Amino acid sequence: MRILHTSDWHIGRTFHGNATLDALRGVLDALTAQVREHGVDVVVIAGDVFDSATPAAACYSMLTDVLRGISAAGAQIVLTSGNHDNAARLGFMAPLLRDGIHVVTDAASVGTPVTIDDAHGPVHFYGIPYLEPIMVRGLWPDAGIRTQEQAIAHAMGLVNADRAARGERSVVASHCFAAGVEASPGVEREIRTDLRQGSLDVVPISAFDGPDYVALGHIHGRSRLGEHVRYSGAPLHYSFSEAGKPRGSWLVDLDAGGLAQVAWLELPVPRPLVTLRGTLEELLSDPAHEAHADAWVCAVLTDATPQPDPMRRLQQRFPHCATIQLDPQNRADDDGLSYRARVVAARSDSELIDTFLTHVREGEGATADEAELLADVIAARAAADRDETVPA
Repeated sequence: MRILHTSDWHIGRTFHGNATLDALRGVLDALTAQVREHGVDVVVIAGDVFDSATPAAACYSMLTDVLRGISAAGAQIVLTSGNHDNAARLGFMAPLLRDGIHVVTDAASVGTPVTIDDAHGPVHFYGIPYLEPIMVRGLWPDAGIRTQEQAIAHAMGLVNADRAARGERSVVASHCFAAGVEASPGVEREIRTDLRQGSLDVVPISAFDGPDYVALGHIHGRSRLGEHVRYSGAPLHYSFSEAGKPRGSWLVDLDAGGLAQVAWLELPVPRPLVTLRGTLEELLSDPAHEAHADAWVCAVLTDATPQPDPMRRLQQRFPHCATIQLDPQNRADDDGLSYRARVVAARSDSELIDTFLTHVREGEGATADEAELLADVIAARAAADRDETVPA
């Protein structure tokens, strides 16, 4: 049996205020083409199908189109819910979809597999939807569940008990934060931040011992935690912290004895991400940045003082500049004097104006050109004042 492991589609997510629906559709169309090209039998989607518990209508339409496309390409689908999904709403779709599309969102179904046969017999797919500890305590009152680790451990106990009774090949799909992998800053939202203390929400890899393959979701970068335990990551970049990380899915082959091999299938990147660092003038003028004219750009400005209208100016060169970060460098040293003390110490109008500029521009006084212009204005004002005091 050939399985494609994907996750974290996050349909409906924006990227710094920019819609990603069309870009994601193109990437998932490429994934569908890979299903057909590689003769995939089952596509496993390990949670966070939507980015929101209340996705827009266009998001539902897109998911339906993609699932039907994958089905038409010859694969069955096993889909579970993640922490971003509304499990009840996602599960409501299940009866409306064609045969061969299995939506697993009910925690009460954990331990009951979706069974799909190949030439060597049955393969049991155990979906573990995202398990909110406070929500499953009532379902499993005797398990004493207070953490994500305990919830997954109990779920895997149910899975392994059923596996032992059947004695056949098995695959698990789970959405959680497993030990041994780093989250991407600014991407994976904390699971139950009010409960997270130390490692309360981290699930040990040993919890997934037993199945032939474990398809994990939640972390947006691909990761191999063991030969049979992997994250596929998201199919699209959703943060500048993910720049350079490959996008794709795992192609998993099972033979009669279990896991045979795993290979990585690359997906296209609709628009690359780059972080550019320098002063505003450097970013606007350096010819080395021409290569990034069509990329998503995060501009880190090192100017000692804020620059006027930086986003508009940057987008003239980089139309897809999405965000600006300020990291001022080479600021003037603070002499410890208050603004009042500096004003009192000023010995001329030019020094007084320079004191004001230094104060409002965080240590940067008048430039040479500004000082020359100010000197001309002060001299002209002084001359005008003299003319006004001369008797007619």
